[in-house]
Amino acid sequence: MLEASALTCIKGDRILFRDLTHVFRPGVLTRIAGPNGVGKTSLLRLLCGLAQPDEGEVRWQGVPVRAQTDAWHRAVFFYGHLPAVHELLSPRENLRSLAAVQGLPHDAAAIDAALAELGLARQRDLPVWVLSAGQRRRVALARLILAQERPVWILDEPFTALDVAAVAALARRIEARVRDGATVVLTTHQDVEFSCACETLEPGRFAPRRKVA
Repeated sequence: MLEASALTCIKGDRILFRDLTHVFRPGVLTRIAGPNGVGKTSLLRLLCGLAQPDEGEVRWQGVPVRAQTDAWHRAVFFYGHLPAVHELLSPRENLRSLAAVQGLPHDAAAIDAALAELGLARQRDLPVWVLSAGQRRRVALARLILAQERPVWILDEPFTALDVAAVAALARRIEARVRDGATVVLTTHQDVEFSCACETLEPGRFAPRRKVA
């Protein structure tokens, strides 16, 4: 069980949200919604441990994540909104490096299978700079295939730069992971339909009207 307890996030002199409390349930996809600037990405970063709240805490299985950093990092898979791929490296090299950093399987067979599933078998040894924006995005997204054992997925704009077919395929994979009992939290500006159990959380509902004193 992943819990946000009374979270406050301050950027500069502005309170993005205060006293945000929510339980992210296994087997449910939670969509973080709202216009730009309300703290959607900030909330994801707090949940996965890349940033610390100004108040409150994030708990995993009832224990604050800051008290079990290693265990939490083994449980969560985070996908940021930037592809984070090196243009001079091949998809194979990029995926191997990214997977190793996140503690995901990165043997040759797993890497090649993940790239093939996303339609990159022919491009796997080309430098990334020759690929399209959508293909570059798929190189980074191939980590999802390697992260099937992680019980929590936190995804920031995973559908960006994908064509219609790729969006549909990724949505089906996310649905399958949710039905397997994973906790999935994501943001997206695209109108993607999901057939699994879903809920919406809007950080903007927790935003006070006044600035920081």
